[in-house]
Amino acid sequence: LMEPANGYNGYVKRFAAERNFVSPKMTDNMETEDEFLPDTVAVLDCGAQYGKVIERRITELCVRSKMLPLHTSASILINKYKAIIISGGPFSVNDIDAPRCDSGIFKLGIPVLGICFGFQLINKVFGGTVERKSYREDGQDYVEIDATCPLFKNLAATELALLTHGDSIGAVAPSFTVVAKSRNLVAAISNEEKRIFGVQFHPEVDLTPCGGKIIRNFLFSIADCKPNYTMENRLSACLNEIKNTVKDKKVLILCSGGVDSTVCAVLLRKALGKSKVIPVFIDNGFLRKNEATEVVEMLKSLDFDVKCSYYLYTFNKSKEFIHSTLPIHDKLLGAFEDAMLCRTCNPEMKRRIIGDTFMRMVKYIVRQLKLNMKEVYLAQGTLRPDLIESASQLVSSHADTIKTHHNDTSVVRALRARGRIIEPLKDFHKDEVRALARDLNLPDYVINRHPFPGPGLAVRILCRTNDVQLPMQFIETQNLLNKLVNLSACQESDPHAFAEIKNRLAGPDFEDLMDMSESLDVNALLLPLLSVALLVILSVQVSALQGDQRTYTMAAAITTHHLPVPWDCLFSLARIIVRVVPRVNRLVFVFGKLVKEGVQNFTPTLLTSYVIDVAREVDSLAHEVLKKNNLMNAVSQMPVVLLPIHFDRPSGSYDHPSVRWSVVLRPVVTQDFMTAVPAEPGKHLPTSVVNEMVSTIENSLPCISRVLYDLTPKPPGTIEWE
Repeated sequence: LMEPANGYNGYVKRFAAERNFVSPKMTDNMETEDEFLPDTVAVLDCGAQYGKVIERRITELCVRSKMLPLHTSASILINKYKAIIISGGPFSVNDIDAPRCDSGIFKLGIPVLGICFGFQLINKVFGGTVERKSYREDGQDYVEIDATCPLFKNLAATELALLTHGDSIGAVAPSFTVVAKSRNLVAAISNEEKRIFGVQFHPEVDLTPCGGKIIRNFLFSIADCKPNYTMENRLSACLNEIKNTVKDKKVLILCSGGVDSTVCAVLLRKALGKSKVIPVFIDNGFLRKNEATEVVEMLKSLDFDVKCSYYLYTFNKSKEFIHSTLPIHDKLLGAFEDAMLCRTCNPEMKRRIIGDTFMRMVKYIVRQLKLNMKEVYLAQGTLRPDLIESASQLVSSHADTIKTHHNDTSVVRALRARGRIIEPLKDFHKDEVRALARDLNLPDYVINRHPFPGPGLAVRILCRTNDVQLPMQFIETQNLLNKLVNLSACQESDPHAFAEIKNRLAGPDFEDLMDMSESLDVNALLLPLLSVALLVILSVQVSALQGDQRTYTMAAAITTHHLPVPWDCLFSLARIIVRVVPRVNRLVFVFGKLVKEGVQNFTPTLLTSYVIDVAREVDSLAHEVLKKNNLMNAVSQMPVVLLPIHFDRPSGSYDHPSVRWSVVLRPVVTQDFMTAVPAEPGKHLPTSVVNEMVSTIENSLPCISRVLYDLTPKPPGTIEWE
């Protein structure tokens, strides 16, 4: 950890097919003086999924920031930055291959704030210890704060915060003081004399409500930054980048109708003029009901292809997508030379195939237009979260891949490396793009349109072809779930498990769990959605975030006969289960009568036309209920997911095979889509409307066995299931 920056040649954790990516090297002349404003904050990148959210929070306060590798030398930082923030990351500071820093940065005399991994790094550099505890902290929890610390000025004695870590502080470094605790764990340390602070939780995310105050205190009270970096500066820089990059060439942009690609197209037209911009809409066969028609009409209303039909090309390439193949070079993804999309179950491979097929279509379109590929740029409405979750080198040299976005596949990265792609919005988050859209006078129906993944319904259908033998971990986890929901009985039947659960939970949570187990008749069932970590064979995978890494672990279902549905208790129970059961990352509630029998096999499901039509119809039915009740803007997004699970059939009976599906409603509320909370019935959505969505789906589609409701925040559960 104390080695100088130029002595570090770190190993970058990465998805297997992309291990050849090399961390960018810093040199003393990498930056020029005119790139720096007087008040700029250096964000040292340790690979955090929230690293760019730190930058975004700084930008919101009108302060400029610059993300640099963690190993950036003190000589580069000196006299150029007002403060340093060290991000979180997917590593343990005790790992041999963990990123390292130049210890000289702590001798520059400028304020330093370490977050999560950065917090633990500071403690270890200054002589403290970091230990792996018997349990993780994943999710929101209350933190006890010393409000006399300048970092926590104007905060309450107890604040809610997001914690995502397995390692914790053991011995606190000499000269540092503990200024916050989470249960019995150290949650923050400070050295006020050196102006060095560290927090275990994430102040940059929405799930830490007091986080904005903490960052404000650090920037303005401790670092004395001045707010001189505005949205106008960023828009001007965006337009200048387009002009300087494209010059006299043309730009082709794939328009999906979403706010990101639409804003990108408008910016391109504003910077270059209409004649140089070629907007293209591709129907990939996985769109929502009537979406192709609606998108084309919307683009025409914005003066794209009002008269000049050759500026907008609508291609129905469903067959191309459904039957597209992709060579496999990644042993983790399969054992065949080619993977056909209509035969693919692996979610990462589905995204790769679709993303690379988009790129093949771009080449086809350019040839149809009789243009030279070398004379045409491809523009994408790529946002910061897309690059962060794809572990792009543009945002981080150490981040773990959460999912490959269709606009950041290996083919896209190769084109980007050759300078053929322009992404004007790559430094923006979703709510910032919406603010830009308002400044550009785009209509509300464009600004407030719900996001829809590029691969569309293909990643909202969990595919499965055959059953797998359940491993021992499945049975162990189910037993632990049974003990949790029957905690009062567990006190006598299994005192050891009871004591372990009590040790893992804070007092109020433990008391709530005891009360629920005594007053509610609840059953918790593990769903057979097993992870790659538990099986050698890839099966249906449910994506989640734990720490700064992707995990494919299990989903569990909560079921009860109580009416009205005790939503407050269910959300509390879901939060507790994710914290106590390490192999569960997602909780859903099953509407209807109590489910007593677990589900241990699948309905065979692939991306066939019929399955896609079912997914399209359930999505339409659910969203039509929201539209009818004028509630589309009450939630930020509502994925509707088709699961290959058939409830309510005799277990193990060959006379009753698994032939039906279940549907998950996943409405969420978020500002930036980096973190999110599930929409709570009775709070974010009227309970009557939620019930109407359920009854509409059940009464309209006999092929649906049950409707489920996702109770999981992000993190640990990603917004999309795949």
